[in-house]
Amino acid sequence: MESLVYAYLGDAVYELHIRNFLINKGIAKVKDLARESLNYVSATSQRRILEELINRQILSEEEILIVNRGRNASSHRSKTTDIITYKKATGLEALIGTLYKNNIERCNELLNYITGEL
Repeated sequence: MESLVYAYLGDAVYELHIRNFLINKGIAKVKDLARESLNYVSATSQRRILEELINRQILSEEEILIVNRGRNASSHRSKTTDIITYKKATGLEALIGTLYKNNIERCNELLNYITGEL
């Protein structure tokens, strides 16, 4: 599969995990859920999270290669954020999608790390 297909899948997996996490935290109003989810799902937040994962050496070399392939894949330009932020967010989504398809345990481990559940 192409990196952007994995990113497409990763976007959905990531969004679902974040929504479930926030609901389990007891947030009951949709307005509050939407606002709080931006701390995780906006391109800016995803860039920050990816940079933290890399800086803390949470990702393996192979996972960083997956991120780089996703980041470098040709895609449309976001209207709401700069291209570097958008590409890094796409790289994170590609990683999550790849792990979801090929290593669900690692995918869940990474998602739980992101939401602080480890």
